[in-house]
Amino acid sequence: MPLPIAISNTGTLQTQTKGPMRRTLLAVTVLSAFSLAALAGNEKVNPDNTATNERDRSGESKTSGDQSNSSADLKTTQAIRQALMKDGELSTTAKNIKVVTANGHVTLRGPVKTAQEKAKIDQLAKSAAGGAQIDNQLDVKGSN
Repeated sequence: MPLPIAISNTGTLQTQTKGPMRRTLLAVTVLSAFSLAALAGNEKVNPDNTATNERDRSGESKTSGDQSNSSADLKTTQAIRQALMKDGELSTTAKNIKVVTANGHVTLRGPVKTAQEKAKIDQLAKSAAGGAQIDNQLDVKGSN
């Protein structure tokens, strides 16, 4: 598309691009503002997990730092983790729970989406852990 040409007061030829460029810049600015406003409206508020953090620091709950390095405990944790990963019905959230084994005692912690997932993980852990005692501390959080 040819650019409009104008003759200035000094007699030189000038292309008239300031108007279209200003309109384009204004349109881009307005669209950007609307996009940012839409994104800001879609932001989720982070959950307040202060109580969870306090519980974990209290020493009453098992955390990954409590995992034993004994061969038997490591094998138990590995077997449970492999069973969780092989199950195609579990959500990614469920597969990412904490599995902590110490002195033959297994603790399962973290969020799952449904009560069915909680029960399924418990069953898989009992099956994979042999005779280890299972402490199921999984929290049903629902789908978010």
